[in-house]
Amino acid sequence: MRRLPHPHTGEGAAALGVFTLAALELIALSAAPAGNRPVIAGALAAAAALVLLGVAVVRHRRNRPAVRLARPSTPEAVGAEWFSAETFEGFPAEAVGPLLGHPGAPSPSSLYSAWVLAVEGHDPVWIERHFGLPPDVAHVLCEAARSRR
Repeated sequence: MRRLPHPHTGEGAAALGVFTLAALELIALSAAPAGNRPVIAGALAAAAALVLLGVAVVRHRRNRPAVRLARPSTPEAVGAEWFSAETFEGFPAEAVGPLLGHPGAPSPSSLYSAWVLAVEGHDPVWIERHFGLPPDVAHVLCEAARSRR
């Protein structure tokens, strides 16, 4: 069974919050006198719109291009020097081999590419997500790359 790279617990909490707020609004409207209901409904709608606007602003700021550019990324063009004998010094072939003895294991080329990027400083979660490697393989590669540096 494969572990999800990003659990969506924040989305579930937000949905629960929306349902709770809607229930509280309905209770407040039903308890209000009939003459005040339009004013209270307008105030509640304005509050809900402000909350929605705030969530949209926070989500936009988290996903803007400047944040994405700050994260490490793969190089545009890769030369032969990236896959030289010096690059593969310290490659943990003995440690990685037994972890990949099952059907559907990643190809050697993806392992070598993951190793090069681990040497360049990418973390295990990034390597696991971009190469589809099992978590233990990504951690072995990153630990060996860290000790190599």
